[in-house]
Amino acid sequence: MKKVYLLMLLLGMITSISAQRRFSHQSHGGIKGGYNLASVSFDGGNYGDTDQRHGFHIGVYGESFIDRNFSVQPELLFSQQGYEITDNSGKFTQKLNYINVPVMFKAYPSNNFFLEIGPQIGWAITHKEIYDGFYSSTTEYDPDSIDWGMNFGAGIKSNSGVSLGVRYHLGLGDLYDAQKAQNRVWMFSLGFDL
Repeated sequence: MKKVYLLMLLLGMITSISAQRRFSHQSHGGIKGGYNLASVSFDGGNYGDTDQRHGFHIGVYGESFIDRNFSVQPELLFSQQGYEITDNSGKFTQKLNYINVPVMFKAYPSNNFFLEIGPQIGWAITHKEIYDGFYSSTTEYDPDSIDWGMNFGAGIKSNSGVSLGVRYHLGLGDLYDAQKAQNRVWMFSLGFDL
């Protein structure tokens, strides 16, 4: 009798694991959020690469599998970006908040590990400059900047749909008309399939 119970338990576990693996490779949507380290790369001038602005991102995604090892994942994210410049006279902070739409092409070399690459377009929704030094000032502008570029990333995803990922955004659009300056953002994310 114990052998029958043991066999039934073993079959139940195998069926459950198999179902989880099949489920993890179906189309689904979810929510994600995490931590940003944002900066800007200036081409020419005195700045070069700026100090990083700390922020966050949050949004939704939908992942559709082309086959067992490849998927497409469009996302809609709110993202805090910008940069800081600190020198002897004080600290200048540029705060740019975006609505970003990345479309990621994901490859799963193994069941729970993924690599991703894809384009992104973003619309600045707020733009604020803060100066703290001998005097302090805050100026707000109407955002008119459209950002675009490429994302590169990797991560792990459990069979239950929880994912941890890291992504680098290489901005290719100029933030200013007068000089070349592009966004550079490291994103560390936690996601949950719904």
